[in-house]
Amino acid sequence: MGNGSIKAYAAVVLIRIMYSVMQVVSKVALDQGMNPLVFIFYRHTTAALVLIPIAFVLESLSCSRFNLRVTGCGDLFNLGLNYASATSSSALYNVQPVVTFIFAVIFGLESMKLKRFHGHVKSAGILFCIGGVIVLAFYEGPMFKSFNHHHLFQQGGSSSSSAGDTHYSKKQWALGIFLMTLSNVLGGLWNVFQGPLIEDTSKLMNTMIQISFASVQAFVVAVSAERDFSKWKLGWNFGLAAIIYSGVIVTALSYYMQIWTIAKRGPVFLAMSMPLTLIFTIIISSFILGDAVSLGSIVAGILLIGGLFNVLWGKNLEERDELNKIGGLYNVLWGKNIEEQDEVNGI
Repeated sequence: MGNGSIKAYAAVVLIRIMYSVMQVVSKVALDQGMNPLVFIFYRHTTAALVLIPIAFVLESLSCSRFNLRVTGCGDLFNLGLNYASATSSSALYNVQPVVTFIFAVIFGLESMKLKRFHGHVKSAGILFCIGGVIVLAFYEGPMFKSFNHHHLFQQGGSSSSSAGDTHYSKKQWALGIFLMTLSNVLGGLWNVFQGPLIEDTSKLMNTMIQISFASVQAFVVAVSAERDFSKWKLGWNFGLAAIIYSGVIVTALSYYMQIWTIAKRGPVFLAMSMPLTLIFTIIISSFILGDAVSLGSIVAGILLIGGLFNVLWGKNLEERDELNKIGGLYNVLWGKNIEEQDEVNGI
């Protein structure tokens, strides 16, 4: 394994740890009473304040296309996280690549050949993801308690939540899973739509523009939903730390790391690392916050991860199939050319 490969593996592990920590700190901030809509506004604004000067310094401003980011995805996800757990949110992150693939098939950007083996593999992956979401929403099962019985943070209004936490009713939990799933569905749809929109725009500038508009949209949504401006006040507390971490470390720093990783090893390599977020989140939630993990969350996580891997595996098999066809066609044409040359030479 070369030095570049080691750096790529180290980068994806660090990226997934960053996202896992974000799931936990966001959950703690919401449990301590921060409004989820206000939280997403502050997060987008912090990220925009970091990215705007970087984009203006590093990129030219001759962008011919601009686009808006639908901030509803982030709002829905934070609202869902308010009713569920950090572990469940990390598990559901594995849905978005599969949903993106489904929409790509619908819009003719990807193929789904059900008569071929790779088509069956992709179909199984989609079914695994659907099953994982259903299990996560409606099955709890026995709880596996953490060895750490001392919670690092004390939540306001409720004690630390976990997958299947009994402090939430089944309706609240199901609503949380539904909202986060819907957020990933909208995110997948956006991933498909934004491809043609950014052809003439650099990735850094495009991200800066999206997040800036998202910040404005998030403000409008948050003001409409939360008129009590005492809920908007920020103090030197954990909520402020969660906002700064989510906006600066995750949105800004991890962006550069993901672009670097894609350039070194490709987008599939980065997508394959997504299940690490769930594993790291379970570890952090369990051993640092003392959260329990339900059997339902573990089973759902396995199904969701299996679904992601199946779709990626099927896509890889299809690409190999296409390369083999091209190679076979080339061999046929090459053999025919040699045969014609032999006939000309009278052999």
